[in-house]
Amino acid sequence: MSDGVIRIGTRASLLATTQSRLVADLIEKHLGRETELVEVTTEGDRSSASLATIGGTGVFVSALREALFAGHVDVAVHSLKDLPTAPDPRIELAAVPPREDPRDVVVARDGLTLGELPVGSRVGTGAPRRAAQLHALGLGLEIVDIRGNVDTRIGKVRSGEYDAVVLARAGLARIGRLHEATEVLDPLQVLPAPGQGALAVECRSLDTELLSDLAVLDDAGTRAAVTAERSVLATLEGGCSAPIGAMAEVAEGDDGLELWVRAVALSPDGTLAVRMSATGTLQEAADLGARLARDMLAEGAGELTDAPAETVRRQ
Repeated sequence: MSDGVIRIGTRASLLATTQSRLVADLIEKHLGRETELVEVTTEGDRSSASLATIGGTGVFVSALREALFAGHVDVAVHSLKDLPTAPDPRIELAAVPPREDPRDVVVARDGLTLGELPVGSRVGTGAPRRAAQLHALGLGLEIVDIRGNVDTRIGKVRSGEYDAVVLARAGLARIGRLHEATEVLDPLQVLPAPGQGALAVECRSLDTELLSDLAVLDDAGTRAAVTAERSVLATLEGGCSAPIGAMAEVAEGDDGLELWVRAVALSPDGTLAVRMSATGTLQEAADLGARLARDMLAEGAGELTDAPAETVRRQ
C-alpha cells in the first residue's frame, strides 16, 4: 500500500468494476482509507471459448490472485461463486459483505417467462448447472452455450439470436438492469451456484493488519451461508463431476438462528438428479455442507454423469 491508499484488483467488465467499487465504498466508509481500482485482465476475459474448455470459473480468479501475490494490488474482489474451493495458504478470504439475492433470472423476448416460451426456443447459458436444471424442467427448450458480459448476452435476445438467456439476479441488480428480467426463477426449480450473489474480498495472508481491518466488512449470515454452500461443492467435487447447485438461508429456528441448506447434483442432460437438504447452526456451516454432500454421494450423486437413462431420478 502506497501512501495509505488501498489498491483493489478488479476485472475490467462493468459488473466487476461495479462490484469492486461497492467494496471500495465500504472500505472508505468503515476504514476511512482511500482506495484505487486497478484493472487486471484474466484469461476468462481474453478467451471466447466455453468456460469448461479453458479451466472453469477459476480462470477469472487466477490473474487477480497473481497480481495480489506480486504486490501490484493489496486486495482482490471476486464474485464468490468463481473462487476455487481448494485453499491457498498465501491468501485469506478477508471478508464476505452482505449478499445480494442469489437467485437466477430469465431475460426473454416479449416479456415471456420460461414456461411461456414455445417448444424449441433457444435459451442461452454458459453454466452446466443452469443447463442441466433447465433440461430437467422438461419444457422442450433448446439450451445453447453462451459467453460474454451481461450486455452481450442480453443483446443476443434483443437481436433475436436467442429467445432468452438465464443470468444471476445479483449481477443485473448491481448494474441497474434488474428491470430487464422477465422472471425470477424459484430455487425449487433452479438452484443457484454455490456462493452466487456474494462477493469475496481477498488479501495476502501475511498482511495481518489489513486482514484484521477488513473483517469489519464481513457479514456473519452471508459468511455462514456461502461457507455451507462451498462445503457442499468441495465435498461433491471429490467424487462427483455432475453440475451442482446449492443455496443456504439463515432462518429463525426454535433455538435461535439456523442454517437451511438445499443442494442438487444432476446429470448434464437433467434426466437424473439427487436433491437433498439439511439444517444446522451457523457455527457448523462447513460441517453441515460437507455432511449434506456426503449424504448426496451415498444416494448416487457421484454416478450421475455416467448413469444410464433408465435410472430412477432421485428427488
